[in-house]
Amino acid sequence: MRQIKLPHMPSDVEARKSDLMTDLWYKGKETKIKQDKQNIIIRMKNIVIFGAPGSGKGTQSDLIIENYGLEHISTGDVLRNEIKKGTELGKTAQGFIDKGQLIPDDLMVSILANVYDSFGRSHKGVIFDGFPRTIPQAEALKQMLDERGDKIAAMIELDVPEDELMTRLIKRGKDSGRADDNEETIKKRLVVYHTQTQPLIEWYKKEGLHHHINGLGTLERIFADIKNVIDNL
Repeated sequence: MRQIKLPHMPSDVEARKSDLMTDLWYKGKETKIKQDKQNIIIRMKNIVIFGAPGSGKGTQSDLIIENYGLEHISTGDVLRNEIKKGTELGKTAQGFIDKGQLIPDDLMVSILANVYDSFGRSHKGVIFDGFPRTIPQAEALKQMLDERGDKIAAMIELDVPEDELMTRLIKRGKDSGRADDNEETIKKRLVVYHTQTQPLIEWYKKEGLHHHINGLGTLERIFADIKNVIDNL
């Protein structure tokens, strides 16, 4: 009688081993995906640079970008660009700026989300310069980043005395010709800062993200203090 060779049928032990290996493979893939997400969050050093108008946020942001390759979102630059182009957003923003008032939160969050997304998923982090300025804005920014699996790594506060701020801003207005850097508007902006923005310091302290930097001194010394913060994130 001719023998027919049947295909190998795995034993119960072999079948269990196969199932176990499959489970381990899927678990390994899931773990790697989670680790990849965690690595993105760790690698991205999203930073809020915080301080009153004239505290040096723009200057220090440039140094951070040069040294760490971070992206930069300056709400002031974004809005001035819209104003220069004469868009409806620009016209609306100009009205708020002229009165020394803040731009509506929903408008700013939408703008920031679009700019942030334009950087893709491989960036090293973003400096948020000029936003948030209120606790609701900070909460909205946190939610926007949470939805993308990201977070703020640090809030760096540049602390400068008010008389020095006035001196810097008046000089900047003369040098640059910026219409919003006149004495009357500066005073309004500082009032807004003290009444609406400073509470953010306490909010970020509770989040465990606040880092105080003495913003009065040489650029080199101030940046060295900032670099110490970023290097230890």
